[in-house]
This record gives sequence, C-alpha cells and structure tokens, in this order.
Amino acid sequence: MENYPTQELLALRFLQYEVEGRLAYITLNRPAKRNALSADVVTELKHAFETAEADEEVKIIILRANGDVFCAGADIKYLQELQANTYQENLADSTHLMQLFHQINTLKKVVIGQVQGHALAGGCGLAALCDFTFAVPEAKFGFTEVKIGFLPAIVSVFLVRRLGETRAKQLLLSGDIFSAQQALDYGLITFLVDQDELTDAVRDYALRLVRENSGNSMEMTKELLAHLPALSLEEGLRYAAQRNADARATDDYRRGIAAFLNKEKIDW
Repeated sequence: MENYPTQELLALRFLQYEVEGRLAYITLNRPAKRNALSADVVTELKHAFETAEADEEVKIIILRANGDVFCAGADIKYLQELQANTYQENLADSTHLMQLFHQINTLKKVVIGQVQGHALAGGCGLAALCDFTFAVPEAKFGFTEVKIGFLPAIVSVFLVRRLGETRAKQLLLSGDIFSAQQALDYGLITFLVDQDELTDAVRDYALRLVRENSGNSMEMTKELLAHLPALSLEEGLRYAAQRNADARATDDYRRGIAAFLNKEKIDW
C-alpha cells in the first residue's frame, strides 16, 4: 500500500491512511482504547475523508479499525473533560462531530464500512453512515447514549431518514445492544461475513464497484439520494428528472451507452 504524505496525514496519531490501487483505507488505530472517539480523532477522520475525496485516483473509501473492537463510542477521558465545558464549547464540540457525520453522508465517493468487532454509541453511528457496511456475526451494535444520561442526537437525524421513526425510537430510546443479525434485519448494515473472510469480502466488493460502475454515476446517485428526503413528492420527481438530464450530458454516459450498444466491456 502507498501512504500519501500530506501535512495532515503525516501528523496522524489515531488513524492509518493507506491507498491500494483505487481504494483508500481509513483505519481507526487506537485498539488499546477500543478505537474510542475524541475531538482529535474526529479531526483526523475529517482530514482523512477529505484527502480521499480529493484524490482523483481513489474511487472507493473503506473505513475499518485495528483490534477487537470497531469503535466503542466516546473516549472516557474525553467525556470527563466535556463536563468542564461551557455551553458554547459543548456546542462547538457537537458541531465538530456533526460535520464529520454530514461529511461521510454526503461524500462524493462510496464509503464501505468494515466492522470486525463491536460498534457502540458513536461507533455504531459511524458504521451506520457508510453506504455499505460489512460486519462479522459476532459484532454487537447499539446506541447506548441514554444509559449514561447522554443523547444520540446527531445520528438520530440520519436514522429517522434511513430506518423510519418507529425503528429509530426503538434503537435510540431503549439503548439496547443488539446482534449483527438484528442490525442486518433492521437495515442498519448491509452484509454479514465471517471474520476470516471479512477483509477479502470488502476488498472484492469494492473492486467490483471500481471495475463495473461509473464513478460519476455513483457520485450523482449518492447526491440524488441525499437530497430526496428533504423534498416533497413533486419536488423530488422534478429534481430526479433534472439529474437524469444532467447525467445524459456526461462523458461517462456517452462512454457507457456506446459500450452497451456495441456490446463491449467498458473499463471504468
């Protein structure tokens, strides 16, 4: 793999950033702390995703973690420090996390989550925000914030849209920990894969998207899906028709249609 030594990436302390072909790997690297989140970790994640999005050679981003736990949510020391914050400081910190979640949700490139262990609280939010999420059957999930007098506030905005109000209430108000199979049944994750097959399954799926799909088309589809929930039926249809027309003016459309009509295999 190849590292891209930008100033921000050279300073990484809590993540690893690597590129292999068209795939960028962003790896949480605090296994001794169960890959817990803090303001510094969020900052590094934002830099890493920004770098991957700007790299024209990268087509798919994979979010994964080292160690036995994917992400256990907020770091305990970080939670203790927050108690001394003013309201404005807490608002700035919450906005910092909100920006990361919004960034992942609206990235132009496809993000695949590789969940090799438990994903709880903010870690469950990270797993749920990916476009595709692969998890091992042994992984546990849960939005446990209410157990400690906290709120799963930012992730709730995305969960209501993705899972509906009824399911979001069940998961967020109960704070229950649930299995990977339940996460799959709820639509929170996409695939269950055995631990010894996880890395290959994620890489193979990502490479299939690289080979078979237009990057521009995936980007436009992600943008379409991100906008639709805020629109009425009529507005959504008008917006969809506009984006359909926009797509027809792209080079990828012309290349793809020409290859289809000529029964040729296109290399994206």
